Amino acid sequence: MLESIRKLIEKAGWPRVIIALFLLSMFVIAPFVNISVGTSISDTIVRFAMNSVLVLSLVPMVQSGCGLNFGMQLGVIAGLIGAVTSIELGVTGLAGFLTAIGIAIPFAAILGFFYGLLLNRVKGDEMVVATYVGFSSVAFMSMMWLLLPYKSPNMIWGYGGSGLRTTISVEGYWLGVLNNFLSIKIGNFFFPTGTVLFFGLMALIVWAFFKTKLGTAMTAAGSNPIYAKAAGVNVDRMRILSVVISTIIAAVGILVYEQSFGFIQLYMAPLLMAFPAVAALLLGGASVSKASMGNVIIGAFLFQGILTMTPSVMNNLIKSDMSEVIRIIVSNGMIVYALTRRTKVRK
Repeated sequence: MLESIRKLIEKAGWPRVIIALFLLSMFVIAPFVNISVGTSISDTIVRFAMNSVLVLSLVPMVQSGCGLNFGMQLGVIAGLIGAVTSIELGVTGLAGFLTAIGIAIPFAAILGFFYGLLLNRVKGDEMVVATYVGFSSVAFMSMMWLLLPYKSPNMIWGYGGSGLRTTISVEGYWLGVLNNFLSIKIGNFFFPTGTVLFFGLMALIVWAFFKTKLGTAMTAAGSNPIYAKAAGVNVDRMRILSVVISTIIAAVGILVYEQSFGFIQLYMAPLLMAFPAVAALLLGGASVSKASMGNVIIGAFLFQGILTMTPSVMNNLIKSDMSEVIRIIVSNGMIVYALTRRTKVRK
């Protein structure tokens, strides 16, 4: 019995076991500090659904050997362009959401292509370069949001008549278009069926892709590029394709996030969005060279559960907001753990 538990812990990894037990303890303590467990579970599921597609976007690049996508901001920016353009056109409801996706995908594909070309020139340092690419793109777009010729009164600064506002509401356009689809509400419990189904569809598509000949070639290019090249696989092309796919999924992911959150956040808001997604994937059991759908689901749920439960429970216990501290510890801790674990394997 003890041997089975030990093997299970070794397979799961101590970080995941500790965080899972910590999250479970938060749910156990919640009723004793006058916090509704139903509401807490509901909030965790909603946050999981709205963030999971962004976590999913990391998988193709990990599988192809490009590492963790710290340049996710490129895909996020493409999604933001699709979102504000959809509002500029005045398209509402599901049509507005699909219009935003349709506009975002070409931008994401173009940005992803050139991003992939760059990463092919810096093999071995992809994650470092990706971080700077992400930061630089956010800084560049902070200027462009002021200069792009959007005219919708719901988006531009009122006193200047030009330039997009920092925060733009999607209410009246496509707020909750997925969340409210076939949603279940029982008392304080809310289940965003549409958003969960959308993530499930995206995950199924990515999973099915990696079962195809092209997906297998991409995985081979990441796990053993020398063997893949000998087998006739164009490794560089597979890497670029993975970056394009990751960037497109990230663009869709930020739109899923916004329809649930209710706002489009521009300028410096996307700067650190890659780090929570990366931490969630690593928390799910992924490494810098291998990731699966299970890693995405487990990691996103545990990470968002911690962010949901910690503030409410800790605030009532110690009368202090610990949410940001916990987020920083979990995010950066998991990233450091993954990178140091990779170093040990190499030795």
